[in-house]
Amino acid sequence: MTVLDEIIVGVREDLQERQRHVSLDELKAKVAEVAPARDALVALRGASKESVEVISEVKRASPSKGALSDIPEPATLAAAYEAGGAAAISVLTEQRRFKGSLDDLDAVRAAVNIPVLRKDFMVDEYQFWEARAHGADLVLLIVAALDDETLKRFFDLTHELGMNALVETHAPEEIERAVALGAKIIGVNVRNLKTLEVDNANFARLAQYLPQDAVLVAESGVSEAQDVADYASHGAGAVLVGEALVKSGQPTEAVKAFRAAGLTARKEFLAAS
Repeated sequence: MTVLDEIIVGVREDLQERQRHVSLDELKAKVAEVAPARDALVALRGASKESVEVISEVKRASPSKGALSDIPEPATLAAAYEAGGAAAISVLTEQRRFKGSLDDLDAVRAAVNIPVLRKDFMVDEYQFWEARAHGADLVLLIVAALDDETLKRFFDLTHELGMNALVETHAPEEIERAVALGAKIIGVNVRNLKTLEVDNANFARLAQYLPQDAVLVAESGVSEAQDVADYASHGAGAVLVGEALVKSGQPTEAVKAFRAAGLTARKEFLAAS
């Protein structure tokens, strides 16, 4: 069993517990009352094709690194990200390995005016209603975790609920599946979720398979501004950053630095294209 398989087992167990307390009908009633989702696709495209947008993450822990930051006030951290120019906030809601929660999602949603990503392992339709009920504008679909039929069903449900999907890939065949789906926000996670190994060069290797009419998101492997520049130099239009921001001590300034580094490199990439 891979690390991804093990995580999903726990996700399903925790999901069953939540379903015992809140029915799907209750979630649907709540969804009818929440404000419409913000347009994450527009936010991630940015004001200019030369910009590299930052999805800044509220992330307490990870399976590979363990505890990263206590984050006693996720709303405060999210507001600091927004002040730095983040295009969206990613909130981990997986409990066992990432120490996240839907409470974190609620706190962040109330604190910022930009799109919020519910970052979790989506394996059941209930989770999508749950995400929208808690104010999410964007959800993560991991191609490696879903067969074609389920991926399509989840993708369609995401849009029926007014949200956008960040469709995460790790290999050429997964990018092919994302493109066939019609995904407009495609992520390349340079962390192999089956082994947790990180290889930043994987983004460059996969860049040739990525459609230029989609928002291309580089995920994982960012520890400094140069990493953002490297991704941008191979076509990334956005980066998703967690650990480097929660440990920076100056999240607002870190987001600004990442955006600046990305802008310079992406200008050079576009000029050479």
